[in-house]
Amino acid sequence: MADPVTIWTLDWVPETPRGFVRDLRLRWACEEAGLPYRIATVPFDDRETNHLDRQPFGQVPMLEDGDLRLFESGACVIHLARKGGILIPADPKGEIKVLQWIMAALNSIEMVTMPWVVLTWSDEEFAGITGWLDKRLAQIEAVLAGREWLVGDTFTAADLIMADVLRVDLVRKHGDRPASEAYVRRVTDRPAFRKAHADQLAHFAVADANREEKSDG
Repeated sequence: MADPVTIWTLDWVPETPRGFVRDLRLRWACEEAGLPYRIATVPFDDRETNHLDRQPFGQVPMLEDGDLRLFESGACVIHLARKGGILIPADPKGEIKVLQWIMAALNSIEMVTMPWVVLTWSDEEFAGITGWLDKRLAQIEAVLAGREWLVGDTFTAADLIMADVLRVDLVRKHGDRPASEAYVRRVTDRPAFRKAHADQLAHFAVADANREEKSDG
C-alpha cells in the first residue's frame, strides 16, 4: 500500500464552518480515489500567522505527499485526482476539460458566492453582488439542466469542487434551481462524501472535548 498523504487542517473551529472547512475536499478526494491519508493540525488560535511556512496566506488546507507540499484546495484535489487515477481522465482532452470546470467552480462561482455569503451574515447592503450571484447561479443551472456530470458520463474532480461550492446552505436556499439542487443532492449522496463529512465533524467534536478538558484543568 502507498504511504499515506498528510492533510493539514485546523485543530478546532467554531460550530458554523464545520462540515465546510476545505480540508473536506481533500478528504473526499482521497476517499473517492482510495488513497490512504492522515490528518495533521495547526492551532486555530493565531491561525493567520502560525503556519505561514506551509501556507503563505495563513489558511487551510495544506497537503504533504512525500517531499511535495501543496496549498490551495483546488491544487491539492488536482494532485490527488492524478495520483489516484480515478477522478480525472487520462487523456489530455478529458483532463483539460476537468481542469476547466474546476477553475470555473473556484473563479466564476465561488468568487461570487463566498463574498455574498459573508455579506449576508453581516446584514450589509449588497444589491450589486446579489445580481451578480443570480446571474452566475442561473448560468450554472443552465449547464446542469443538460447533463448529469460536468465532464463526460462520470463523476470527476470537477464535480467534487463544483458541488462543494454549490452546497453551501445560503446558496442552496437562494432562488429556485432544481437542476443545481438535484446535482448537489446526487453528489453529496456519494459514500465518499458522507464519510469525509462525518469524519470532519467527528474531528472537531473531539477537539471540543479536548478544549473543555483543558479549560477545566
